[in-house]
Amino acid sequence: MGSKNPDGSRDYGTALVDALIVAGFTFFSSLAGGLATGDSGKALLSSGIAAGVSFFASLMVSLGIKRPQA
Repeated sequence: MGSKNPDGSRDYGTALVDALIVAGFTFFSSLAGGLATGDSGKALLSSGIAAGVSFFASLMVSLGIKRPQA
């Protein structure tokens, strides 16, 4: 995930595509589980939230983003 360019910089395009794939998988797997409860509105909402968190978490890991040191 998140390959590097020959000069050592991060490949943002690859990281973005990787994060979108992970978020899509998270959305549809969460949606399938959520629809089993019978409430499609809450299933869509929770799947969207899970996908968003998954997208940004995957992007942070791919790009090596860390919390700044105080």
